[in-house]
Amino acid sequence: MSPSTDPHADAAEGARSDTPMHARTHADAAGTGTRGGTRRRLLVAAAAAPVVALAPAAHAQGRWPDKPIRFVVPFPPGGNSDILARTLADRLREHLKATVVVDNRPGGTTQIGTEAVARSEPDGYTMLLAAATSFTVLPNLRKLPYDLATDFDVAGGIADYMAIVTARKGLGVKTIGELVELAKKQPGKLTWGSAGNASAGHIYGEQLKKHAGIDMLHVPFKGSADASTALVGEQIDLIIDGVGLGLARSGRAVALATFFAQRHPELPDVPAITETGVKVELPAGGWGVTFPKGTPAPILAQVSAALEKTLAEPETREKLMRASVVALWTPPADYRRALDGARVYYGDLLRSIGMKEGS
Repeated sequence: MSPSTDPHADAAEGARSDTPMHARTHADAAGTGTRGGTRRRLLVAAAAAPVVALAPAAHAQGRWPDKPIRFVVPFPPGGNSDILARTLADRLREHLKATVVVDNRPGGTTQIGTEAVARSEPDGYTMLLAAATSFTVLPNLRKLPYDLATDFDVAGGIADYMAIVTARKGLGVKTIGELVELAKKQPGKLTWGSAGNASAGHIYGEQLKKHAGIDMLHVPFKGSADASTALVGEQIDLIIDGVGLGLARSGRAVALATFFAQRHPELPDVPAITETGVKVELPAGGWGVTFPKGTPAPILAQVSAALEKTLAEPETREKLMRASVVALWTPPADYRRALDGARVYYGDLLRSIGMKEGS
């Protein structure tokens, strides 16, 4: 999901475009819920804990890595997920002393790229930028040719997603309140675009419809970049995606709110959705890194350590935030449990809003 999601986006791994991957209620987002407290403890622990030594991994084929590592991204170039992957790839080249090649494999709301990794050799030379959508949303919508438990090893959770509710300039609204008022005057007339069916931006829009009591038409695209192009071209009215940050900063579109528990540091005057009076739940929309099942444990440990070190770097964190990606290291076992919990959450959510495959 943007996620997007983008987240996302993107469909994030939670979208949402894009989203660790568990439901965050309004109270949790405000810091009063148990999950919100757990999230902060993870952030503090990630900052304070010593980084595991990056010892070379060995396996049956010899020392690893001794050839390029393919980093599969189940989204097209240009969105938040792609920026996240390329940022990580640049740093992993240094930490792992290896060539890391980003391979964009979009399609099927992340299914195509995810399945490609599941079917790859578990030799440590193919890894996936895992979106929450792949393991939490899609299993509730369709029968998949892969399963998290049987087809993947988890290296860890890496980031959360901060989507921006962004309107086209010609729509004439500047706040969530004005958007809701306009939508109620024109039921079913306003359109919102997303990175694809079941992406974070799609689900965010469905949530906004449900909790604000409005009706809008969803328009799916092949990625966040295409959706943002349509918004700037005045072909759609709205997106809920991290790419909205750049559009708002450049004056090409209007940011109404972050679909997150806090304001974006680069849009300090734009409120969080929790400040607007719209009572929405905020399922996290982010990403992790996974490998085909059976990847040697020493390789997984080395990649996990490299990811943790990368996500603790201030420059990396700042660069990702500019793309509306919140760096957040989550250990492999915790991340897997979070995905399992999020699958249950999204099942309940999708049923409550009546979303089915093709919605």
